Formats: sequence, C-alpha cells, structure tokens
Amino acid sequence: MRLVPAAVPVRMIGGFAVAAIALAGCSSGGDADAPATPKAGDVLSTAPLTNAAVLPSAGRSELITYASENGNGTPIVVSGTVAFPHGSAPEGGWPVISWAHGTTGIADTCAPSGDTVDGAVHDYVGSVSATLDDWVKKGYVVVQTDYEGMGTPGDHTYLNATSESNAVTDIVRAARHLDAGVGSKWFVGGHSQGGAATVSASDQAVGRAPELSLLGAIAVAPGSGLSQTPAYIKSGNPAIAPALAFLPITLLGAAAADPAVKPEQIVTDAAAPLMTAARRGCIADIRAAVPSVPVDKAIRPDADLGPWTSYLAAQEPSNAAPKVPLLVAQGTADQLVTPAATNALVKELCGKGTRIDYRTYDGADHRAAVQASLVDAEAFTTALLNGQETPQTC
Repeated sequence: MRLVPAAVPVRMIGGFAVAAIALAGCSSGGDADAPATPKAGDVLSTAPLTNAAVLPSAGRSELITYASENGNGTPIVVSGTVAFPHGSAPEGGWPVISWAHGTTGIADTCAPSGDTVDGAVHDYVGSVSATLDDWVKKGYVVVQTDYEGMGTPGDHTYLNATSESNAVTDIVRAARHLDAGVGSKWFVGGHSQGGAATVSASDQAVGRAPELSLLGAIAVAPGSGLSQTPAYIKSGNPAIAPALAFLPITLLGAAAADPAVKPEQIVTDAAAPLMTAARRGCIADIRAAVPSVPVDKAIRPDADLGPWTSYLAAQEPSNAAPKVPLLVAQGTADQLVTPAATNALVKELCGKGTRIDYRTYDGADHRAAVQASLVDAEAFTTALLNGQETPQTC
C-alpha cells in the first residue's frame, strides 16, 4: 500500500502514525497534546507533492493523509492532494473546489495523487488536471481526494455514496488545518464516478460539516443506473462487452463495503483475468483483459445477484436530495454515461425540488465533457460566490 512516496520526507501532524490510526483509531502516544482519537478532517501527514499530480499553476502543492469515515461510520485514513494559489489569500480566504475523480480502478496504484507521466492513470488524470489547473489559476484552492482504500489501508468501496461524500468533505476540513488562508466557502465537483459522489455530497455534506459553507455542486457525466449493472452483465448479450470492465470493480467494491456480497459465488473461473486485472492494475488493464473473457460466461448461471444489486441500488445518486444548487454537465456523444441516463437522473432530482442547471455539450464524449463544461462551471461558482441566482432547468 502507498501512503506517501517513499523518497519524500513526511511531516507527521499531531504525533499520529498513519498505520496505527487506520488499524486502531488511536494516537501514537508520543504527543501529550494530541487528542486520543483524530477527528474527521484532521491532517495525519503531509509532504510536498512533486509528481505529475501537481497542478502547474499552484503556488504550493501538498500530498496529505487525513481522517475520515467510511460508509458505516468507521474511522479511516484517506489520501489526497491540496493545491494552493500563488500569493496571499483574499479577505475571507480562498474558496475551495473539492474534486471527486472518475473511475481509475480500485487498486492502490490507481490513486490520482500518485500520478506519474508514464503511470497507469495518467491519460485520464493528466487531462483532468489540465482543467483543474484553471481553477487554481483563478484563485481557488483545489483539493482532490483519492477516496477510501486507494493508496491507504483497506479496500476501495467503489461508488459508496457516503464514504465518497465524506472523503470529499473532510479533505476541505484538512486543507483548512494546513493553511489559515483557506476559506469556509466551497464547492464540490466531480466526473463520472466522482459525478455521482458529487450529487451524494450535495445532500450529505451540508449536515456533515456545518462549519463550512457548501455553496454548490458540479456533476459532470454523473454515473447512474448502477443497480442495473449485475443483471445487465449476467444477460450475456454480446453488446455488453464494454461493460465487462465494470464487473470486477463494482463487484469487488461492493464486497469491500458489504460482506454479504461474495465475488467467488458470482463470477466464473472464466472471469479470473478481469478480477486479477482489477486487483493489481487500473482501468486500462481491466479493459485489456475484457477480450479474453466470454461475455456469456462471466457470471455463474445460479449466482445470487441480490446483495450486489441491493448494494448498488443504495448508492444511486438519485437517492440524494441535494441541498445546494447543482450544475449537471453532459456530453451528447458520451457512450459510457449516456445522455439518456443523465436525463433520467435530472428528471428524478428535479422531482425533489432540486435547483438544477442542466447543460449539454454537442459532440463531447465522456472525458471531453470535463473541459467543455469549464466555462459554465466557473460562471456557476462565480454567481454563487456573489450571492446571485443560477439558471434553473427544473
């Protein structure tokens, strides 16, 4: 497991040892002033960030671990990055963008904070970083969580709505511990997996961190219809081949959160290349294994899909009742999160009285929607920072 780069000197905060907290939830005992148990958002370690995850326009970049909680409320350690703008903070502090990343995989090596120019996730992380750099240029602190179990102890509970919402919220608290110039006004944004996390956070984060002021949320191509995945894959239709890459990560992620989900009772031996690729590699490695797995022989004919399906249903972003204005951005050429799926999600959220500004981008595919929506996203946050109303679709 990767806690921080081995060659980087680590400054421990409050006398805490990361591994001890992850396993026991207690302090290292070496600091008489340290609290017995870290609170959510406490910084556990920090080191200069020097790899490809650095946003070029940042005045300072930190790799951190911080305290959070998983979907069951158990204390966990999460890693992530904090990028500070150049210069002095304005009155009231820098506003914050807490970014939730899209699917990179579930293994430690897939954590965005560990990105390198020749790394397994650089094709995705690098392109998103180019967009996030514009936020730090414009005076925002940009924080990026790796989520539970990516680069820190434990397994990644892929798509877990509460764990991911906690992670994007608590890293804002951590950033405020690092620098007094970080303000209390913040926005949550994310893409794909992170888009779903953003919708969940637009509901859960307000009550979780009342000392902060969440002004709005930006969900780009938010993953939805999650509970349909098991039955869709079990159908064995040749058209589902592209979806096979999500079999191991949704299944192993569910099993990491819910012991009732038992992967060995669901997948066949023929699916072993997918499972191995997910445990050891990242999304590109999983996709590379797809052609070796017969689409009609990945799921056992007698498999009980109930626990897996129920888990995914509980993580649906449509379960959220957003408490802040929500910008939803969708590319019309997206074949992974389709316009039809996002249209359905927006309709459900509108039915709850959500303040939604729904924007579509002609010709933009799944990844291109991040950059295509940047101008609208910046206008959205600027309006909210100035106390102005945002456009409403509902």
